Amino acid sequence: MATPIPASNPLQGQVMFYKNPEPLDAKRHAKLGLRSSDRPFSFAAKQHFVPLHVPEFGPASLSYPIIFAGAQYSPLAVMAINQGENLYISEDGVYRGGAYIPSFIRRYPFVVAKDDEQNRLMICIDRGSDLFVEVGADLMLFENGEATQYTKNCIEFCSNFDIDRQRTDFFIGELREMDLFESKQTTFTPRLPDGSEGPPQIIAEYFAVSEEKLRALPAEQIIRLRDSGALAQIYAHLTSLLGFDRLIYETSQRQVAAAPTAANA
Repeated sequence: MATPIPASNPLQGQVMFYKNPEPLDAKRHAKLGLRSSDRPFSFAAKQHFVPLHVPEFGPASLSYPIIFAGAQYSPLAVMAINQGENLYISEDGVYRGGAYIPSFIRRYPFVVAKDDEQNRLMICIDRGSDLFVEVGADLMLFENGEATQYTKNCIEFCSNFDIDRQRTDFFIGELREMDLFESKQTTFTPRLPDGSEGPPQIIAEYFAVSEEKLRALPAEQIIRLRDSGALAQIYAHLTSLLGFDRLIYETSQRQVAAAPTAANA
């Protein structure tokens, strides 16, 4: 039914979504701005998972399963069970009403990059984004050589994004220290045309917090997780996994709806 979400780290190499990032520069980008759009999310319409930060676990858990992937146990929000599909973003870039939008998506087309030569962080923009224009922009990046309020707000958002990344690293470190992760699979048993059940199919392979290991922790470690806020985030993650049932159902409904079209093609 689906291509399993890989347990290997999907976050290495180039940053997801960014085609041509370059450092934000007042001279180079003096005439550059963004056009307004009520359909701005087409860049993510075929991505079935996105990175997530731990402060987002609460609101994100109401919309997506939250899993951990790769050697670094990177948190991901699962947005579909098939590669090349997104159940929350239409192909023309409209986000589902009421769904939480991860900060990884909201920060686009801005991003923080590290300048290794000068050992500093710098703000970049994706010049490959079709949101940028030099004529007819609704939001300019610079005016009279100075960053506009919009650009300042984006820079602040990226700075907060990096702080949340550090918080996430600390959270993952706590869970790894306490050996709370376990590998896990989500499966789906299809119903065949004759009414019988087909063989179970694996739709996702990932890491999750082990409820058994969590219950076995000594009291002082539970208190430590509670006081750091990690315990609430763990429960948000565990509850979110029930969302796989919703993804399976919606994927099945899409397949049923597409079947007559495929038959008539």
